[in-house]
Order: sequence, then C-alpha cells, then structure tokens
Amino acid sequence: MFYLLLIIIIAYGVFFCRAAEFEDESTWIWGGLSVAISAVAFFWLGCGWLGISLGQAGLFAGITIFRILRKP
Repeated sequence: MFYLLLIIIIAYGVFFCRAAEFEDESTWIWGGLSVAISAVAFFWLGCGWLGISLGQAGLFAGITIFRILRKP
C-alpha cells in the first residue's frame, strides 16, 4: 500500500510540473508544493490516497484562484 501512495504522490507532482510548464511558471514551486502537500497529508495527518487527492484538489483550486486574482 505504501508503494501505491508513493506512486500517487509522484504522479501528482509530475502533473503539477507539467501544468506549470504549460502555464510558463516555475516547475519547482508547483511541483514542490504538490509533493509537500502530499507528504503532509500522508505522513503528518495520516491520510490515505483520499486525503492526498483532496489536498491536491485544494492546491489546484488555490493556484487557480491566485492566478485569476493576479491577472490584470
């Protein structure tokens, strides 16, 4: 089960890195935030894949709202 969660964390990290490339933003920041949120949800809070997925959805919503408010 641990390896499945590790693969899920890596997949979300790659997704956010690719999304940052598409948006012409820093891949290190987006990918790092994704991995950090996943690590906090799994190791510190003890959540499984559902908690990791909800954390990633929150990150996606946060980035979306930030970019909407930042655009002129």
